[in-house]
Amino acid sequence: MNPAPSVIVFSSLTGLGFGLLAWLGLGIPDVTGAAAFLMYALGYGLALGGLLASTFHLGNPGNARKAFSQWRTSWLSREAILAVAALLIVAPYAFGRVFLGGAPAELGWLGALACVATVFTTAMIYAQLKTVPRWSTPMTPVLFLGYAVGGGALLAGQATLATILLAFLGVVQLGAWTLGDARFADVGSTLETATGLGAIGSVRQLEAPHSGTNYLLTEMAYQIGRKHAVKLRIIGFLFAIALPLLILQATPGGLLWMALAVVCHLVGVFATRWLFFAEAKHVVALYYGK
Repeated sequence: MNPAPSVIVFSSLTGLGFGLLAWLGLGIPDVTGAAAFLMYALGYGLALGGLLASTFHLGNPGNARKAFSQWRTSWLSREAILAVAALLIVAPYAFGRVFLGGAPAELGWLGALACVATVFTTAMIYAQLKTVPRWSTPMTPVLFLGYAVGGGALLAGQATLATILLAFLGVVQLGAWTLGDARFADVGSTLETATGLGAIGSVRQLEAPHSGTNYLLTEMAYQIGRKHAVKLRIIGFLFAIALPLLILQATPGGLLWMALAVVCHLVGVFATRWLFFAEAKHVVALYYGK
């Protein structure tokens, strides 16, 4: 599928922002005063920046308010509601930490749960789509949550925790790529199943459904060359996983080294998230012989 820049920014930044807020809600790190202000400002900045970016892939950004109305059936609507709820729950806890020297731990735990639930609902927007086999697996929510808690731990300055979580994320990412590459073939979608004519024999196209390009070809049948995909996978894995782990293990630590690890991770997140969309194949592409 053709990745919209706003979707890449949205899904990457909100994951990191809510991941950091979740750790802060658990008291990791146990900060108050100015230090707490800076960390909560970073978490809120990433989360709100990502949510704002999500409105730019709407035809009319004013329609964003309608996202809250379909919570019974829509994961996108559930995500919108939970995102607002998480930010509102975390706010008084953050206020207490910044200005009062503390806040009820239970409120922080509730905020952390809401933040993690928000990331899960974001992942389910894609995991529910049976028409995109690469996404429609349990690996999708695990991948999104892995990036959120791993990146959040890195932003929180928790070297040991981040090392464990990033190593786990590396395994999950490799597994997601391996499973995803075979997923379209595994579900058995073909031109015969797409047209419903398989019972009478093999099906082939006489000609394309359209004489020129259209929205479906541009957005749903977008293709990335295998050579480019491999290069981007290497770049994404190197920056999101390998380099941060190397920095955490081979350097003396400190703010500058942690900042470098965070920057590397963010570059890798953008690369892997772009691939998450670009490598996804929608079954509608079968009608075009893609």
